[in-house]
This record gives sequence, C-alpha cells and structure tokens, in this order.
Amino acid sequence: MKLDSLLTEQVNPDSQGIDARPTPEILQVINRQDEMVASAVAAEIPQIAKAVDRIVEAMQGGGRLFYIGAGTSGRLGVLDAAECPPTFQVSPDLVQGIIAGGEAALARSTEVSEDDKSAGARDLGARGFVSQKDVLVGIATSGRTPYVLGAIAFAREKGALTIGISCTPDSELSRAVEIAITPLAGPEVIAGSTRMKAGTATKLVLNMISTAVMIRLGHVYGNLMVNVQPRNSKLRDRARRIVAEAAAVSDERAAELLAAAGDNSKVAIVMARRDLDRATAEACLARAGGRISEALKI
Repeated sequence: MKLDSLLTEQVNPDSQGIDARPTPEILQVINRQDEMVASAVAAEIPQIAKAVDRIVEAMQGGGRLFYIGAGTSGRLGVLDAAECPPTFQVSPDLVQGIIAGGEAALARSTEVSEDDKSAGARDLGARGFVSQKDVLVGIATSGRTPYVLGAIAFAREKGALTIGISCTPDSELSRAVEIAITPLAGPEVIAGSTRMKAGTATKLVLNMISTAVMIRLGHVYGNLMVNVQPRNSKLRDRARRIVAEAAAVSDERAAELLAAAGDNSKVAIVMARRDLDRATAEACLARAGGRISEALKI
C-alpha cells in the first residue's frame, strides 16, 4: 500500500487553514479531533479483550510481553513497558519495550532505522525473545513499518502470539498478526504528524492492555493498586491509605498491619480481612495466585 493512500496520511478537511486561525481556534480544532479518538478505540475493545486474555494466559504460563515499534510508536511502547514495574511492582523483564535505533532513539529521532527489516528480528532476538511462551505486540500506525514487520515474522517463526496495533484499515501489519487492533481515528490535524491522533489512540490501547492484564493477574483489588511497595515516603503513605481503604481499618491500624506484613500491602489486607497472621495470609495468597479476592475465599 502506497504511503499517500494511508488513512493517517490524508489531509483533514476539518483543519484546513488552521495556520491562519487564532490560538483558541487552533486548540478547539485539535480538541474536537481528539474527541474522535476514544470512540475509535472503543470500537476495538473486542480485539483488545482477545489480546488481554491471551497475554494473561501466556504470562501465567511463564511468558513475557514485548512491544516493538519505531519512532513515536516505539517510544509509546517503551513508555508503557517502563511504567509497569513502578505501577504494579512486576519484574522489568515481564513487559519490555523495544524501539528501532535503541535507547538513543527515545530522545533523538532516528527514524531511518525503521526501514531495516532484519534489525527488528535481530533486536527482538537480542532481548531473549526465543520462546513460544512470549507475546509480541508490533506497533506501527501506518501498518507497514519494515522494522516491525521483520520482528513479527521472527516471532511467528518461534510460534509466539503476535498482536498488531495500527491505525490504517487492512494494513500489512494487521494481516501478518494473529490479533489485529486497528483504531481508526481518521486523518491527522496536521497531515503527516501521526504523533497526534494516531499516537493518542495507540497510547490508549497500550494503557488498556497493560492495565487490564495486571488487573487479571491480581495486582489490583477492587480498583486499588494493591501491589504497591512502600520504598519511599510517598509510597509508604499510599500503601497505608490503600490498606486502610481495602481493609476498612483506620490509618493507624493500616500502618500496624503493614509493619506486621513486612510492608506487603496484599498480605496486610488479607491479614486484616480474615484476621490471620502473616504466614497464614501469605499461604492463602500463594494458593490464590496472588489474587486478594480469591484469597479471601480460601
């Protein structure tokens, strides 16, 4: 598919003449276009749900999740992966982001590297992606980035699950993967700048995937981030408030429970809710696969 025929490359009639408008009107045009993104992502929820369920299944079997992309797409994947350890206290190896051009490309544009198809496979292999247990999410708003397509082909050779995120209908990427997620947000406000609506749609999808996966893995109880590790004063305060809310106890009692639980919020909550000692609460959580809601039933 030629670049000039892609949806993301079309000229947006709603933003024509934007350069001659006053600042408030420029911002209103951008804002109105941004409003279209959420509905485009909503239309892809069935596909996103399939991806989440399969990723959870893979992780429960010892697999990992990899994002790969170039330019803005790669940066968004790296960002989402980087936020998983501090948010959900999982290993940095569990969710990994790979960008064409390596770490230098995060701060300085090296988009020329996206044309190297073999580099995608090479970079993926260098990260230890060698198992069919792992999952690869290829990110390319155009759906045609050689770097990403090369990585997808490599992952498929390994028998791994492949997922593609693009913003172009019937893209090469969507045809190459097992699960295609294609939010169609339409032409950009500024033609050729896919960091805007397409980038926003991509970030929303990635947020949904990683958050829903972590919820399914038991790192959330109710709507509380219960896997927080109190390593500094802010996190200690957050952990105390989460335990107090989840266990329906006072702040003072929550602090006592955390101390008794070895600063493990999940253990503290189970101790409080079931009136258990630390060892018994830890055993219940282990049998429940780390899910508080299940541990409370054991």
